[in-house]
Amino acid sequence: MPNSSGLRISRLVIAASLALGASSAIAAQGPGVEAGAASPLTQLVMTILVYGASAAVVGAGLIGALRGN
Repeated sequence: MPNSSGLRISRLVIAASLALGASSAIAAQGPGVEAGAASPLTQLVMTILVYGASAAVVGAGLIGALRGN
């Protein structure tokens, strides 16, 4: 049975990664729905990095929660 402090930390990590990932991905775009000043390749790389890092953090949090650490 997972302890409550580990579960709280996992939830905090998930919420923080989603919030930070979303703001970083939006920052890669220009105002409104149009593309920003970065090239499409740069935007693609930034998106992969942001969402990849978010997925890694969420995955680590879920694994930690399942293991009970």
